[in-house]
Amino acid sequence: MPELPDVELYCHKINETYGGTELKSIRLLNPFVLRTVEPSPGSLENKTLLRASRLGKRVALEFGDNGPFIVVHLMIAGRFQFKPSGSKPPGRISLAVFEMEKGAIVLTEASKKRRASIHIVADRDELSHLDPGGIDVLSASLAEFSEQIKRENRTLKRALTSPRMFSGIGNAYSDEILHRAKLSPVRLTSSLSDDECRDLQLAAQTTLIEWRNRLIKEFEGRFPGPGDVTAFRPDFAVHGKYGEPCPVCGHKVQRITYAENETNYCAHCQNEGRLLADRSLSRLLKSDWPKKLEDLDSD
Repeated sequence: MPELPDVELYCHKINETYGGTELKSIRLLNPFVLRTVEPSPGSLENKTLLRASRLGKRVALEFGDNGPFIVVHLMIAGRFQFKPSGSKPPGRISLAVFEMEKGAIVLTEASKKRRASIHIVADRDELSHLDPGGIDVLSASLAEFSEQIKRENRTLKRALTSPRMFSGIGNAYSDEILHRAKLSPVRLTSSLSDDECRDLQLAAQTTLIEWRNRLIKEFEGRFPGPGDVTAFRPDFAVHGKYGEPCPVCGHKVQRITYAENETNYCAHCQNEGRLLADRSLSRLLKSDWPKKLEDLDSD
């Protein structure tokens, strides 16, 4: 799922290319992608796009100081493709086409589950109902961040990825943030000291800002393609790096698998060399499940 740096990249490219230009038409290639009835898509035709901005992990296209807004949630497999005006949208994966003065923004989804969605809302009051409510890590003070992280007693991984607690952070960047902060993903939020809260806030801000700026610079002068917005990047420290050496200590990156997700971490840097129990494998292996990195090395 595109997270804060990816969504900020999309907003930057849309503003850079289409900001201040008119929306000529909206073509829905899959009617189920639109989750609202009023305002109608036709009512936005010939309106000027003021700006694109991030709303959690959503992209909000603003067509007036108080709306209306088109809000796109990309979910896991949704992506934007940028095409010349009048060009044929790509195959069966295309859900909608926003025809602009300077080209087309195509919403695609490379999944049969069709989770991506479009909401059209009339004003900021209706827009606020789509906001999950998480605080913006980039602008939050240390006091605000500390209060939020300790609001509910849950694991750090669950807290960081909850859209009700923090805006725009998902599975990939939470792994990177926790590795930079040297904190275990299963630490309970209530156990954090003041210093650890400060370290976690700093890690969150620096990780997200660095990757946002890096992506914007990488795609300067060109649009990101469908494969360019991804949760697996070569220069990540731990996410998607299971079995590869940690760039800090050289020990192999470990993982916890659950449902459709995977958490990657460095046991040496984040958990004093102790391996975290994997729900499936540790139950299967029971007493044979290794507890420390040395146990893996001895096998």
